[in-house]
Amino acid sequence: MFTASSQLNVTLICGPTDMRKAIDGLCNIVAYDLKKEPCSEHIFVFCGRARDKIKILQWSNNGFWLHYKRLEKGRFQWPGIEDEYLSLHISHRQLNWLLDGLPLHSQGAHPHLTYRYHDA
Repeated sequence: MFTASSQLNVTLICGPTDMRKAIDGLCNIVAYDLKKEPCSEHIFVFCGRARDKIKILQWSNNGFWLHYKRLEKGRFQWPGIEDEYLSLHISHRQLNWLLDGLPLHSQGAHPHLTYRYHDA
């Protein structure tokens, strides 16, 4: 099971990715297409054309982790391809929704609350 700190930033790579790519190929997408640093406090999430495979690229101190999930049945609820957007920043919570097969903007989720006992 994939678990990561909720403090890490999550960047979703929009559009299909060639799932034959390994760490170096995915790093090239991040560095040259997105103009972002692969060795940063980000998790980069890629999805295949059939939407049944996801790869997650993550830097950890002195090397990369490459997490891979293949669905035996069904598809990931990957967001549509937008021409002007190569990537999308999502919350750690939304990443868990995607991995569980839910859309990014789940109508059934509890809204985030900021509650205070005393008004200032």
